[in-house]
Amino acid sequence: MNRQDLVAKIAANADVTKKAANLALNAVIDGITIALEKGDKVSLVGFGTFKVNRRKARTGINPQTKAKINIPARKVPVFKAGKKLKDAVK
Repeated sequence: MNRQDLVAKIAANADVTKKAANLALNAVIDGITIALEKGDKVSLVGFGTFKVNRRKARTGINPQTKAKINIPARKVPVFKAGKKLKDAVK
């Protein structure tokens, strides 16, 4: 399923236009993005949790040259599926 399919599904289920469904989807994505930028956690009960994890700096190896390289610390977004979602996928 791609974005257009999801917008069509939202429009059909909520009995709204595709334009309104697209605006709603954009609002949800923007809300999650803004919360993660602030370092907040977003929990959607039954669906899952979005949060930001911190990765420590580490030393890696360039596979082509075998040279050691330093990989800097960084933040990465993480999604952990909720119980209902896990059960639905089984």
